Amino acid sequence: MYKTIGIVTGGGDAPGLNAVIRAVVKTAVGEYGMRVIGIEDSFEGLLGAQTRTRELKPEHVRGLLPRGGTILGTRNRGCFVERTADGRVVKPEEIYQEAIGNLHQLGIEGLVVLGGEGSLAIAAEFDRLGFPVIGVPKTIDNDLACTELTFGFVTALDIATEALDRLHTTAESHDRVMILEVMGRHTGWIALHSGIAGGADVILIPEIPFTMESVAAKIKERDRCGSQFTIIVAAEGARETTGEQIYQDKGDEQHAPRLGGVGNYCRMELERLTGKETRCVVLGHLQRGGRPNAFDRMLATSFGACAVRAFAEGKRSVMVALQAADIVTVPISEAIARIKSVPTDGQLISTARATGISFGAPNEDSYHNHGQTEPCI
Repeated sequence: MYKTIGIVTGGGDAPGLNAVIRAVVKTAVGEYGMRVIGIEDSFEGLLGAQTRTRELKPEHVRGLLPRGGTILGTRNRGCFVERTADGRVVKPEEIYQEAIGNLHQLGIEGLVVLGGEGSLAIAAEFDRLGFPVIGVPKTIDNDLACTELTFGFVTALDIATEALDRLHTTAESHDRVMILEVMGRHTGWIALHSGIAGGADVILIPEIPFTMESVAAKIKERDRCGSQFTIIVAAEGARETTGEQIYQDKGDEQHAPRLGGVGNYCRMELERLTGKETRCVVLGHLQRGGRPNAFDRMLATSFGACAVRAFAEGKRSVMVALQAADIVTVPISEAIARIKSVPTDGQLISTARATGISFGAPNEDSYHNHGQTEPCI
C-alpha cells in the first residue's frame, strides 16, 4: 500500500481540474490513510534544489468542487519535452532522472497525472523509468482515445452552445453571416456537438476538409429560401481541401506551432464570394475558464477517486476512463497511441446532414437529395 502519492496537473486548464484534486485528496486521506503532495506549476515543480510542492489535506480542498482552473498551476510547455530544429520531439532523460530523484526525496511513491496526450506521454516516460503513475484524462477537445468523455468537454460545449444562441439573434437581426471559431486542434468534437445543439448551418471540422465555394453555396441557398443569415461553427484546426491548417505562428524550438485564424480567413473569403456582411467571433480561452457544470464535476470526482483506488489495488501505468457509463482503467500506452477523431461516417455526422447542416465538403450535394436542389425547410 502506498503511503504518500503526488498529484500534478499539466497542459491547458479545463473545468473540473480542481474537482479531481479534491476527490484525490479526500479519497486518499479518508479512505486509504495516504498523504497527498501537490506539485505546483506542472512537472516543472519537480526540478531544482527547491521543489515547488505542498501537502494537501482535506481542509485544503474545501470549496474546490465548483472552482475553475487548478490550485496547483499548470504549464503547456517545459523542460520535459524538447523540440529539435527539424521539429522532432525528444524527452531528455537527465531531466526525468532529476525529477524522479526529487520525488524519492519527498517520499512520494506514486504520481497521479492530470493531463491530455502530451502530459500523459510524459507520465508514461516516468513509468518507463521505474516510477509508478496513474493518468487522469484531461482535454476539453475530448480527443483522448479509450475514454468516451473527458472532464471539461461538456462544460466547454455548454459555453460554445450558449455563444451560438447569442450569435443567432444578432445574425438574424442584421442578415449577417456569423462565424464562431472554437477549440479543436486535431478533432472537431466541440464544433460538431455545439453546432448541432446550437442550430448551426455549417460546421467545419478537421476530419472533413472543406471548400469555400461549398460554404458559399450553402449561404446562397439559405438566402434563396428566405433565410438571410447563416451561422457557421469552425474548429480551429479545420482546413480547406487544398490547404493546410492556419497558424497564428509557426513555433520554434521552445514553442509548438499555435493554431488560430481559420474563422477570420473564412470571414474574408465568404464576404468576397457572397457579398454578405460577415463577422467572426473567436471563443478561445472562454471555453476553458470558469465553473465546471454538474456533469463535469461528477465525472472529475469519479476519475479522481478511481485514480487513488487504482494505486491502492497495485495498478500502475494506467489511465482511468469512462466506458459504457462505468469508470475503468486502460493502459496509458493505448490512450496516447492515437487521437480519437470524429468518425466521418458516424451517427452525429449523419444526424447533422439529415437536418440540413453542411460541412463544406466539395461533394456536399451528394448527401442531400441525391444531388437535387436542396428544398427550403
